[in-house]
Amino acid sequence: MATATFPGAEFQQGRPVADPSRPSGQASARSCARPRPARAPVPDVTPSEMFPRAAAAGIQSGQGRFGDQEGADVLEVVALSALTTFLMSVGNGAAGEMGKQLLLSTGTLVRRTTGRRTPLPSGPEERAALAGLMHARLEHDPRLAGEWALLLRTHGQPGTPVLARGSGLPPAPRHFTNRQKTLRRLAREATRPADGRPRVALLFGPPGIGTTATALRLGAEQHARFPDGQFYVDLRDTAADGGPGPGGVLQRLLRQMVTDPGPLPPTDAGREELYRRVTADRRALVVVDHATSLAQVRGLVPSTDGVFLLVVVSGQPFALEAERVEVEPLSDRYAVRMLRELAGREHVAHAGAQLPRLLGQCGGNAFALRAAAGQLRTGQPALPPPASQDGDRHPVREAVRHATGRLRPPTARLCRLAALGAWPGLDTHLAAAVADVPPDEAAGMLAEAVDAQVLESLPDDRHRFRPEVRRYLADTAGPELGVAECSAAVARGLDAVLNRALHAAHAALPESWRTEPAPSHGTGYGDESEGLRALVAEAGNTVRAVSLAEEYGHVSTALRLARTLWPLQLKAGHWDDVLPALRLAARCAGTHRPGTRTAGALHFQLAHCLDQLGRGQDAERAARAALDSERAAGHLRGEASAVELLGLLRLHQWDYPAAYERFTEAKSLYEQIAPGQEGAEDLPRALALAERHRGRALRGMGRTEESQRSLQHAVDRFEEQGERYNTARALTDLAETLHDAGRDTEALARISEAERLLDPAAVPHRQYLTALRSRCGSAE
Repeated sequence: MATATFPGAEFQQGRPVADPSRPSGQASARSCARPRPARAPVPDVTPSEMFPRAAAAGIQSGQGRFGDQEGADVLEVVALSALTTFLMSVGNGAAGEMGKQLLLSTGTLVRRTTGRRTPLPSGPEERAALAGLMHARLEHDPRLAGEWALLLRTHGQPGTPVLARGSGLPPAPRHFTNRQKTLRRLAREATRPADGRPRVALLFGPPGIGTTATALRLGAEQHARFPDGQFYVDLRDTAADGGPGPGGVLQRLLRQMVTDPGPLPPTDAGREELYRRVTADRRALVVVDHATSLAQVRGLVPSTDGVFLLVVVSGQPFALEAERVEVEPLSDRYAVRMLRELAGREHVAHAGAQLPRLLGQCGGNAFALRAAAGQLRTGQPALPPPASQDGDRHPVREAVRHATGRLRPPTARLCRLAALGAWPGLDTHLAAAVADVPPDEAAGMLAEAVDAQVLESLPDDRHRFRPEVRRYLADTAGPELGVAECSAAVARGLDAVLNRALHAAHAALPESWRTEPAPSHGTGYGDESEGLRALVAEAGNTVRAVSLAEEYGHVSTALRLARTLWPLQLKAGHWDDVLPALRLAARCAGTHRPGTRTAGALHFQLAHCLDQLGRGQDAERAARAALDSERAAGHLRGEASAVELLGLLRLHQWDYPAAYERFTEAKSLYEQIAPGQEGAEDLPRALALAERHRGRALRGMGRTEESQRSLQHAVDRFEEQGERYNTARALTDLAETLHDAGRDTEALARISEAERLLDPAAVPHRQYLTALRSRCGSAE
């Protein structure tokens, strides 16, 4: 989880959470610390006293140049390649509070090194150019070289990440029939001479044919070939239409692949770079199941010959450069063998004359055969006539038609109505709402549907449909039940998801004006952590509900649902998950609620999310849209918050003068809120945060004395309000500013104060302070 610094946080408690973001590639500060003397204002000083940071790093100065071996060692630390890599790492890792903190510190040191305002590099060419400029300066400036050496040593250059063994692939099905030819083709691709070509296979076939089972069987048979692990990502459990984007796929995969990954790089480029490093010189199997587009997997194509990427597509293949392997229907001979293994020889024999027609309707489709085996085990092999007489067979649909025909009518009705929502996680509560039945009845219906293989069980007592099964049930819901009943079921489901999300969001951020009060009905949550856990558990359904509500014309519901996602992006860092819903909701608000507070709030959420994902230009457009809407609505608090967000976006781009102007404007707007007006109760925190941000911008501009005054003022205000965590954040800023000014004894005192205030759960913040302590020259 992560707590980011942004406007709107001023109206919440600002407490640390269990897993806030930390800087990428952070090294142990203890191993890097070297004591150094504090600066003394004396007229005659030695070179080491003139350049205390250079002395701390072991640099000797002579006429402004390096001397001897220790200076050469520092130059090696700040080599051109090291600077370039560090700039890339900082930019790619700039998400969450401490990622932004390191980004700001790096930008401040860049300005001091170049002697002018330097914008954040936006690509490899700009990074290389900036690194080259700084390297040329550092060769002649021991003091700054020492600063950079300490920064790189304490916050680390990206090392070799540790590849976890992973949990492996899910178990292969016990009864697996006649795919040996397919498996041999896949094995050949996995083991052929590399010849400079990546090992990639695209396994495809119609829905239900057995593509997933074939991939899992390959993993089981070839386990010894991949000693560094097997990694499996199933993309069909996403709430977004078409599945997650490239960054979301990388995020899911890296969570498995990297030992103790912590916060992952927020940008697609950063995640792909980490994927390349973690798989370098490794022998591993990567399976991406239910991929739907080339974009999702293009960045996963291995650059090392020890990794085999297997992409599984249910349906037609897309244009991936890979060995294409089709899973074909089973012949009647092997279809009968599968039926005998699944249902038993006696039940297959009992089918008698109906067996050929059963095989014909199954069409060699593994899912259909499994469903037929379940039917045979009941001892009732009679088959209804096929739905299609034109020879255009749909084995999965036929199997589902037969299965729903055997369900009790109330259960079949629940399945059809639930399929309309395409809910990622269907639990008893949601199923009961959709079908308008008591929860205990819904629980029994879900169990019956699982037994009939219409539904699949998931952890936490949730369920889902296979994609083709859901499509058939949704397509037949209208003709079977009528449009009115279908629409009412969708509305009930949306209301149930909204009610749960409103309760959870309010519990997670009880003092935030960006979340609605909890509804008067429904089940509440005990505290902030419980509310946040509930939001995380319901994230898939909530994101799905936003698009479903928009599709069915429930505009207000869609917008309210999207606003409940705020704690997820603020406290839990679920930026990839919520982004599709926020994009849709912001567009919907712009169309149906232009110039309103709701539009302003949703554009604000979208801007914050885009900023955390490193999409600065898109974030600025969304923030300006938020500002326009809040101004049009006459919402002074929202206008000030949007202006403050624009300032933070400038701050994160190292445009410190523009950021300072925005923070000053935001402060002025906040001060226009009179006692008794809306938002007046939030002013103390808002003004303290605005002052903190002004101090950070002043630091970036090199105006260290003014920065110290602003930050000390912020510290005092937070202390008056009892804001322990926000006080610690401001103390961290103040310590860095004092360090910039060479007042390290005072900086160390502020670091100690911040450490005393921090909750033990704020591990990344504590790690950052340890690194800062080392930079100030004292390791404990």
